[in-house]
Amino acid sequence: MTSSPQIPLELDAQLCFALYSTSLAMTKTYKPLLDKVGLTYPQYLTMLVLWESDALTVKQMAERLSLDSATMTPLLKRLEAQGFVKRVRGTEDERQVHIHLTDAGRTLKKAIRGIPGEIYCAAGSDGERLVKLRDELMRLRASLMEYNEA
Repeated sequence: MTSSPQIPLELDAQLCFALYSTSLAMTKTYKPLLDKVGLTYPQYLTMLVLWESDALTVKQMAERLSLDSATMTPLLKRLEAQGFVKRVRGTEDERQVHIHLTDAGRTLKKAIRGIPGEIYCAAGSDGERLVKLRDELMRLRASLMEYNEA
């Protein structure tokens, strides 16, 4: 581990505030785009996971999204009520609930295909720079998770 620098105790000097306020701005940018298709930002992230890999368990989805299962349940219930997913109890282990996309959930993917491009445009930067930033943030997340597990 490297030695830690002396960071002034001022709000704008804090990495955590830069990340927090940027996250709020990102979510605010997504909101009107997702409102058009009736999704919240957490629902959008959940659908992205399912479009990558359908029929995951609630536990697998929670791990992928860095959430706890208790947070996932109401979110998935709302997506089910909207007709985008269906929840199915496991046949071998009834404690496990598998989440499956419905036809409407698969169709939704086509309706929001342009959203990532709109976000890149809203960010006011070229795609290559944003991909590098995303990769750096993923490395930061991995380092923080490793630190918290130690």
